[in-house]
Amino acid sequence: MARVLHISEFTKGGIETHLNEVLKYQSESHDIYLMASEQNSNRDTLQISPDRLFLYPYQRKPKYFLKAMRSMQKMLNEINPDIVHVHGTFAGFFLRTLFFLKRKRPVIIYCSHGWAFLMDTLPWKRKLFAEVEKVLSLRTDFIINISNHEYEMAMNYGLSPKKSVVVYNGVSDAPSSDHLPFAVKKEKINLLYVGRFDRQKGFDLLLEVFNEHKFEDVNLYLVGDTVLKQCDYKYPDNAIKIGWVDNSEIDRYMKACDAVIVPSRWEGFGIVAIEALRNKKPVIASNRGALPEIIKHGVNGYIFDFDNKEELANIVRKLSKSKLEEMGATGERIFNESFHSDKMNKQIERLYENAVKKPSDRYSVSINKYV
Repeated sequence: MARVLHISEFTKGGIETHLNEVLKYQSESHDIYLMASEQNSNRDTLQISPDRLFLYPYQRKPKYFLKAMRSMQKMLNEINPDIVHVHGTFAGFFLRTLFFLKRKRPVIIYCSHGWAFLMDTLPWKRKLFAEVEKVLSLRTDFIINISNHEYEMAMNYGLSPKKSVVVYNGVSDAPSSDHLPFAVKKEKINLLYVGRFDRQKGFDLLLEVFNEHKFEDVNLYLVGDTVLKQCDYKYPDNAIKIGWVDNSEIDRYMKACDAVIVPSRWEGFGIVAIEALRNKKPVIASNRGALPEIIKHGVNGYIFDFDNKEELANIVRKLSKSKLEEMGATGERIFNESFHSDKMNKQIERLYENAVKKPSDRYSVSINKYV
C-alpha cells in the first residue's frame, strides 16, 4: 500500500470520468487523496470520501497561480505522499515547479491528458510548451501518454523515451438501465454530441456543417455547455440543447441515440468515444489525435478529415440505422478488448510499482512503510 495524492486543475468533463475510474480502483489497495480546484470541480460527483478531497481556490488567471502552488505545498506537507499522480498541464506545471530545486521528493507520475504543444496554436507557442515540458520532466519519474499519437509527438519534441509510456484511457462497464432520458423520433437519425462547447472540441465546425446543410432526417442532441467563457453560437433548427449532464447519466443519453459525434479540432484521447462504444454506439469522429486509434472507419464508426468539412456532411447525409446498429455491436467488442478500465488501472498500478522500485533519493521518509 502507498499513500497516493492525485492533483488536478479542473475536473469537469472527461477528466472527472478518468479520475473516478482510477480513484475507485486504487481505493481498495492504497491510501488515496485528491486535490483539485474549486472552479469547475464538483464535490458531489467525485467518487472519493469527503475527508480525502481538498478543493483549492483557483481560476485560470496568473494571480491565482502562486496561490494554487502554496495550497499544493501545504497539502504535500500535511499528507507526505509516497506518490503524486498529477493530471493536466497546469497542475503538472504547478506541482513539478515546487520540487524543481528540492533534492527530496515523492514519486511523481504525470499525465497531461493532451499535450499543450499539440494544440492548434502558433508554432512558437508549441515549441515553448514543449521546452517547458522537457525541463519539468527532469522532476518526473514517469510520463503517461494517453495514445500512441501523443507518445510519438512527445518523442518528436524531445521528451525522454525512458520515462514515457502509453496507457490508453479506460472506462468500466456501462450501468444497466432501460429508462431513457427523453423520447427520440424513431424515424430520424439521432446523433449525440457530448462535451464542452468550445473550439478544441470542434463545436464551431459541427454547428457550421449543420447550419449549412439541412439534414431533414437527422436530429442533433447537444449535451454540455461553455466552460471558461461564454460564446454566441448560431444553432441549427434540428439541434436540441440539453446542458450539462452528470457523468453517471451520460450512458442513458447515449442509449437513446443512434450514434455519437466527436468533431474535435485537437484531442489527447476522447473518453466520450469509448463511452459510446461501451453503449454499442458507433462514433463519427475527426481524424485528430487519438480518435483514429479508437475508431476504425466503416468498422465501429466513421472518420472524417477535419480540414474537409464536406466529408462530415457526406457521412451524416448517408447514415443508415441498420449500418449504425451493426457497427455498434462491433464497437462494444473493441471496447472490451482495448478500452476497459481494468486494463488501464492495472497498467497504472505496474507503473507505480516500477517507479517506487527505481533507485533514487527522491522518496519521502514514509516510503519504507509501504514497500
